[in-house]
Amino acid sequence: MRGTLIFAGSSCPELTDKICHNLGMARADAELSQFSNGETSVRILTSVREKDVFVVQSGSPKINDTIMELLIMISACKGGSANKITAVLPYFPYSRQSKKKSHRGAITARMLANLLGVAGVKHVITVDLHASQMQGFFRCPVDNLHAEPLIARWIRRNVPRWQEAVVVSKNAGGTKRVTSLADALKLNFGMVTTDKKRGPNQSLSASMISYPLVGLDRQPGLDTAGDQVRTNSSEPENEASATDSGRSQDSRTAADAQGSPRMRANGVHSRNSASRRSAPVRSQTTLSQSSVIDELDEDAEADGLEYNDQRAHEVTHGRLVQGHIVPDDFPSPAGSVADTNVPDDDPMAMSHASSFFAPQPHALGGSGDAGASSDEEDDILKDPKVERTITLVGDVKDRPVLIIDDMIDKPGSWIAAAETVVKRGRANKVYCIATHGVFGGDCLEQMQACDCIDAIVVTNSYPIPEHKARNASKLVVLDLSFLLAEAIRRNHYGESMSPLFQHLMD
Repeated sequence: MRGTLIFAGSSCPELTDKICHNLGMARADAELSQFSNGETSVRILTSVREKDVFVVQSGSPKINDTIMELLIMISACKGGSANKITAVLPYFPYSRQSKKKSHRGAITARMLANLLGVAGVKHVITVDLHASQMQGFFRCPVDNLHAEPLIARWIRRNVPRWQEAVVVSKNAGGTKRVTSLADALKLNFGMVTTDKKRGPNQSLSASMISYPLVGLDRQPGLDTAGDQVRTNSSEPENEASATDSGRSQDSRTAADAQGSPRMRANGVHSRNSASRRSAPVRSQTTLSQSSVIDELDEDAEADGLEYNDQRAHEVTHGRLVQGHIVPDDFPSPAGSVADTNVPDDDPMAMSHASSFFAPQPHALGGSGDAGASSDEEDDILKDPKVERTITLVGDVKDRPVLIIDDMIDKPGSWIAAAETVVKRGRANKVYCIATHGVFGGDCLEQMQACDCIDAIVVTNSYPIPEHKARNASKLVVLDLSFLLAEAIRRNHYGESMSPLFQHLMD
C-alpha cells in the first residue's frame, strides 16, 4: 500500500511481521531502547512525512513499559509530520479498569484513552474490548473488532459433534458474549455461578441478608409488582386478616441437600390452603403471579409433594472448596459456617435485613457494587476458610461444552467451571476459549494439568512465551494477523469495516 508505514512495538514483533506479510509490505524501521535508569528511548529511522502511519503494540507482561513505548512512538511520528496515526492494539491495556470499583478508585482505561489522544492518535483499532462502552472514552474513532467469527470457524472445523455443543459462561457477567456466539452457531447456552454456602445454624437476620428474595412472604394485599390488588368490596376484612396471620405463621424456609433454599408448608393450616380459603375475589382482567404459584402449589399438595422448581433437571449444584469440586460428604471448612453466621441479637444485622424492604441506592450509582474482576473472583474462590456453592444452569450431559470469556488470566474460575460441567453436568469434552491469553503466573500450567479441560483456545493478541506454549499440549493459538491486516487495509482506503464482523460459512 502506497503512502503507508507500519511500525512494531516491542510487545508483538511476530504479529506485526505477519500483518505486513499479508499486506505485501515490509515493516518500517524504528530503534527501541532504554537508558540505564529505565527510561524508554525511540528513534524513527524512516521518513513519515505525509504518510499514513500504523503503530502495532499490544499488552505484555511489561505493561507499563509497553504503554510508554507506544506513546513515545506516536509522539515521534506526530513530530515527524505524519498525515494520520492509527494505534493498533490487539489487546487494550488496562481494559479491566474501565469503571470505578470503590469510592476512591480510578477509571484507568479512560486515562489511557486520554493519553493516546494527547500523544496524537487519530484512530484506534483493537480486538474485543473488555467492556464495549470503553469506545466512549476516546475522542477519535474506534474500531472494536471481534474474534468471534474466527473462533466460530475453528469450532465448526475442530470440535467433533459441535452441533450438539453447549456454550457456557463461567460467570454472570459474560452471558452477553456467550449468547452472541450461541446465536451465531445456533447452539444452546448455559451459565455457571458461585455463591457462599449457608451455615446450618444461620440466624434469621443472616438468612435475610444472604437470601433476601427466598422465603419472604408477599405482603398482604400486594401483587408481584407491589401495587394494590383490586378486590371485591363485599369481602370481610377480618377474613383477610386471618389469611395474613395464617400465612405468616405457617410458611418456612427449608434447604435441600446442596444447601439451596426451597419453600414448603407444614402444619394443619398451610400457607396455600389458608390463602385458597380466604383469597380475595379478583376481577377477570387482573391476574397476578401469586395466583399462578398457588395453583402450582395446590397441584403439588394433591400429589403429596413439596413445592419445587419445574425446570430443576437443568439446574445442578455442587460444593466448591478452594476452587475445586468436592463430594457431598466432604467435611466443610471450619470457617465457612462461622463466617456466615450472624448473632440473633445483632441490631446492625437486623437493620441491614430490614433494609431489604426499602433498599438504598449505592453511592456509586445503581443498587449494587461493580462486578468483581477475574483476579478478584479467583482470590475469593481460593479462600480456604469459605465453602462456596456452584450452580450449573443448563443441560450439558454427554455433550461438548464451550466455556467462553474474553480473556484467560487466572485459572481458578476456569477450572471450577470445567470441573462443574464434567463432574456434575457429565459433559464429555470441555473447551476453554478466550480472545486474549494473558496467562498470569502459572495459569497455563494449572489449566494444562486439569483433567477436565481438553483444549485451551486463544488468539495471538497477547504474546505468549515460547517455552510456555511449547510445554502446553492443550494450547491452541489462533492467528489474528489476517483480521488486523484487512482492518488496516480498509482503514487506509476508507472502506467499510462491516464485513469483518460477519460469520462466513466454510
